[in-house]
Amino acid sequence: MDATAATAAGRPMRADARRNYDRLLTEARAAFAEHGTDASLDDIARRAEVGIGTLYRHFPTRQELLEAVFHDSIEGLCEQATTLLGDPAPGDAMMQWLRAVAEHATTYGGLAGSLMSTRLGEEAGPPPDCHVRMLSAGEALLGRAQRSRSIRPDVQISELLRLANGVAFASRLGAEDTDQVDRLLELVLRGLVPRS
Repeated sequence: MDATAATAAGRPMRADARRNYDRLLTEARAAFAEHGTDASLDDIARRAEVGIGTLYRHFPTRQELLEAVFHDSIEGLCEQATTLLGDPAPGDAMMQWLRAVAEHATTYGGLAGSLMSTRLGEEAGPPPDCHVRMLSAGEALLGRAQRSRSIRPDVQISELLRLANGVAFASRLGAEDTDQVDRLLELVLRGLVPRS
């Protein structure tokens, strides 16, 4: 069930509960980005200006909070992809979205890893619905870029997502150069342009 629309009991959230939920999600996102997935839940509740009991009513376990933050961040990437479908330069739109994917992987890399490590008995990887949504969002952008001949027709969205995540991983290992992700993505995408 989508916690953004209803409580665990299946009833719609009251306005004050919805505000608390949104504040907790916002502060958890910031805390996990800043301190990693072991960020203090007490600190997240304090920053959201709610009691720890309120946090646990919305998110009974750290795992549920991690999943909510991850789902929310993926939703943001999917919304950005939809917005970029209106960009008059499909190749640039694809590059901009891959840059956002790489930034997401850099910021939330530990979050995805933590989710993968706790999903025992399941196939490794991010939650399946997140993966499907990312593929679908990226496929629409890639199709436009391929039709405009900005990207080769034999490239698949799964390959581009792996490349963006690989670039993010490589940039974390290298020097703290804020332009490094852009430079590496640009080099990768140059190789994806069809030959004349």
